[in-house]
Amino acid sequence: MQYRRLGKSGLKVSEFSFGAWVTFGKQVGEDDATSIMGYAYDHGVNFFDNAEGYEAGNAEIVMGEALKALKWSRDSYMVSSKVFWGGEKPTQKGLSAKHVTDGAHNALKRLGVDYLDLYFCHRPDLDTPIEETVRAMHNLIVQGKVIYWGTSEWTAQQLTEAHLVARRDNLTPPTMEQPEYNMFNRQKVEVDYLPIYQLGLGTTIWSPLASGLLTGKYNDGIPADSRINLPGYEWLKRNLESPAGKAKIEKVKKLAVLAKDIGLPVHHMALLWCLNNPHVSTVILGASRKSQLEDNLKALDAKSKLTPDVLAKIEEILGNKPDVPVSLSRV
Repeated sequence: MQYRRLGKSGLKVSEFSFGAWVTFGKQVGEDDATSIMGYAYDHGVNFFDNAEGYEAGNAEIVMGEALKALKWSRDSYMVSSKVFWGGEKPTQKGLSAKHVTDGAHNALKRLGVDYLDLYFCHRPDLDTPIEETVRAMHNLIVQGKVIYWGTSEWTAQQLTEAHLVARRDNLTPPTMEQPEYNMFNRQKVEVDYLPIYQLGLGTTIWSPLASGLLTGKYNDGIPADSRINLPGYEWLKRNLESPAGKAKIEKVKKLAVLAKDIGLPVHHMALLWCLNNPHVSTVILGASRKSQLEDNLKALDAKSKLTPDVLAKIEEILGNKPDVPVSLSRV
């Protein structure tokens, strides 16, 4: 495992990290979580991602029990939470100073830790002034309850505003953003955030396999054991069965042929493609079984197979490389 700086901070994160979304508290209980996280840690993973909105906090409870069982030294790993969806009442959602603060305290209890290494605003909140959110995050850092704060799925404009507010009011700016990034979702990471990287932004990208699409498992239909069949994921099934989804599946089939030609499974090629972007600090992996994680981590042994020629062939198949405006081309 190799490590990258989280933006311009001094924090070193493993190239592959592990996230609890979808699985912990739903498909994965405490015993399996302990096994999966233990394997990840033993193979160099040092960042474990979570959120208050994952299974209504149950994902954090499961991860907290696993951390208790594993008994790692607290200075040897990082754990995160995200704040936005904490409950149904008005004070339990969004990015008000109250909810940002309450969300951190609740996450600390569920995870069983004294501080959060990373704390994200899970989405932008148009009802709360950015100044209020930035100050709330800064206060948590001053109190020692959070080390680094960041955002998830914010626009470049919103991130710029957060930096301007922090600079103006002598507050702590966001260190990282957690965007979706994969072969089919590229605009933010490859274009929109280019000016923000100069301010020190790191990225902890999610859905590198496009919700499983880039594993190739949907090439011949939807498997019976797919999470698409789980309650709450009907949106994913609709996306796959749409004309755009079917077009993506055809591209995955072509990518699979290319991957086979270079001796890789297509999902390994997709993961390494994400890592090839120098603006990606870490790629968050998910797994409901330890065997899935074991397989994904093996991709790191094949970095050399993504040659410039292979990358060019991938671009030819995808046909979706975002245009970089002239104003950003030198950034």
